[in-house]
Amino acid sequence: MAHGDRFLLAGLMGWPVMHSRSPALHNYWLAQHKLAGSYLPLAIKADGLSAALRALPALGFAGCNLTIPHKEAALDLVDTLDPLARRIGAMNCVVVAADGSLAGYNHDAFGYVQSILEAKPDWRADAGPTVVIGAGGGARAVLVSLIDRGAREIRLVNRTPSRAQALARELGGPIRALPWDDRHAALEDAAMLVNTTSQGMTGEPPLQLALDALPARALVSDIVYIPRETPLLAAARRRGNPTVNGLGMLLHQARPAFHGWFGIMPEVTPELRAMIEATT
Repeated sequence: MAHGDRFLLAGLMGWPVMHSRSPALHNYWLAQHKLAGSYLPLAIKADGLSAALRALPALGFAGCNLTIPHKEAALDLVDTLDPLARRIGAMNCVVVAADGSLAGYNHDAFGYVQSILEAKPDWRADAGPTVVIGAGGGARAVLVSLIDRGAREIRLVNRTPSRAQALARELGGPIRALPWDDRHAALEDAAMLVNTTSQGMTGEPPLQLALDALPARALVSDIVYIPRETPLLAAARRRGNPTVNGLGMLLHQARPAFHGWFGIMPEVTPELRAMIEATT
């Protein structure tokens, strides 16, 4: 993709947004590939999202990422929507086409799978039952990624059972919603445990989950990346379970976005990971 004399622009729309590691991540890749441009934090309130998105072409932006609270609202504001984003029910990336139209995508499922494969190359979604905690936006992307990778049994547990039941009905496949009180017993014979809630994030209480029934070989994954080791991951590591934190998902979901904007599929290098880790 030829860029000529154009100064490349992309950014992250959210409210709040200044805490995000995405600018450091994308600006690293711009510098690595010797591209003149910048990735900017764009503090956009909910009532300004439509106007901000429609301004992207006129301002010369190649596109943007979306974070809270815009991931669902933007679904109705773009001109075309990728089927995967529609299925997940949220989008985190907008690409401005040559004609100025806006295309919406969700790269969280890709980012999640790549983060697991990076840490555990022999991972298979069909290796055994997977227990997923939570039924919010993060859970939707994780569940779709597991289904598409061939998972045969997914036990979905959420504090509000009706949300888990509705999500299981919507996504279908191998998902079975279980009551919150059954979360400890649900770990029996599981091959994988995934926390998709904010529990364990800095400033949030830890996830209340006893790991006694979890096999020692089971992979434990947490999509939280601040802190890099949540109380759940620390407890899993102490009992010998392999663990994967949420930083890889953040890093890998950014790769197809960068490619969509600038025509280059970047890599997650040790230098990049170390740089982002230093800020978390």
